[in-house]
Amino acid sequence: MNWKRVCSALLAAALLFCAGIRVFAAEIPEEALPAAVSQPSLPCRAALLMSSDTGEVLYEMNADEELAMASITKVMTVLLAFEALEAGKIHLEDAVPVTKHAASMGGSQIWLEPGEHFTLHEMLKAICVNSANDAAVAVAEFVGGSEPAFVEQMNTRAAELGMMHTCFKNACGLDEEGHHSTARDIAVMSRELMRHEAVFEYTKIWTDTLRGGETQLTNTNKLLRSYDGITGLKTGTTGKAGVCITASATREGTGLIAVILGSASSKERFAAATALLDYGYANFERADVPAVQELPAGLPVKGGSEKFVPISCQLPQSLVVKKGESGALRCELVLQEQLQAPVAAGAQVGEISVYNGDTLVQTCPVVTQIGVEKMTFRLAMQLLLNALFQIQDK
Repeated sequence: MNWKRVCSALLAAALLFCAGIRVFAAEIPEEALPAAVSQPSLPCRAALLMSSDTGEVLYEMNADEELAMASITKVMTVLLAFEALEAGKIHLEDAVPVTKHAASMGGSQIWLEPGEHFTLHEMLKAICVNSANDAAVAVAEFVGGSEPAFVEQMNTRAAELGMMHTCFKNACGLDEEGHHSTARDIAVMSRELMRHEAVFEYTKIWTDTLRGGETQLTNTNKLLRSYDGITGLKTGTTGKAGVCITASATREGTGLIAVILGSASSKERFAAATALLDYGYANFERADVPAVQELPAGLPVKGGSEKFVPISCQLPQSLVVKKGESGALRCELVLQEQLQAPVAAGAQVGEISVYNGDTLVQTCPVVTQIGVEKMTFRLAMQLLLNALFQIQDK
């Protein structure tokens, strides 16, 4: 008899029984829910609320304190897997082998056996739904060749994302010295994962099975059953980290990420995430950034091979503002009148500043789309000859 699978079935049955009882919404104390304009008081060590649409921070508490992050680590593990999928390096149908190292992981798991094979699709399901440590390490070995090599990739990607207070030591989030992150860095990492919308096909699963129905999976994110608009993203619990969550939600096209680190209990974790998301939806809304009518298509160039260079600015289409302030958004343009050759492609020639009333919200550079050489006698003769040949061809 395979005792690991028997234990899996018994545990899953218990989880499914408990899952039918919607307790979390009812257990959130009224004082934890924010008033229309007041900031919430949260039972945790650190927290941050971010717009997943724009990256704007709407609330923070000890957001840069370096803390253990438990299984929220798996956000980066899944992100690297999705990036490898997008690059065509791996495929969802690929068989992921199970090594002794992967099978030895403790904590939350699906009781993998060395030599077993699951598809990458099944492994991602086990990670996102059941927070399986063994599946996370198996995927890390599959994508990176080994867990240490994959951890190097995790830290490299964190640096690329500007996660300056994050250090990964493993791929699953079990407590390890030096393995830490911050609420701000986790929000950045979560937002990057959410760019891969296929991840929600996994994070929104409530229950599922593996091994032909022998292994039951139940989502560790109980907000899926109690919060309107929840889409994910990842829970985490260890002795060092406490009880944590990075929760994502979307309502009427507005996306939010609520990061909660270091709660004392699962009840407090979900209550804090609920209060923070409620605060966001009660007090903020997306507003269209007004178009800059005076932005020309290009600028004149003096002494260049071209008399005109096209310009552009990646101005955001919308920003998140406090409710009722959408009409206060305005843009100011500062732009050079003329350029002197040579002009490099991508050179900044001005900027557009977005204000909410008198408060500067964001600055966007205006840049050249192409380069323009400086006119020389040799270049002038070449252009003249090219023009003559074109006339002859006609």
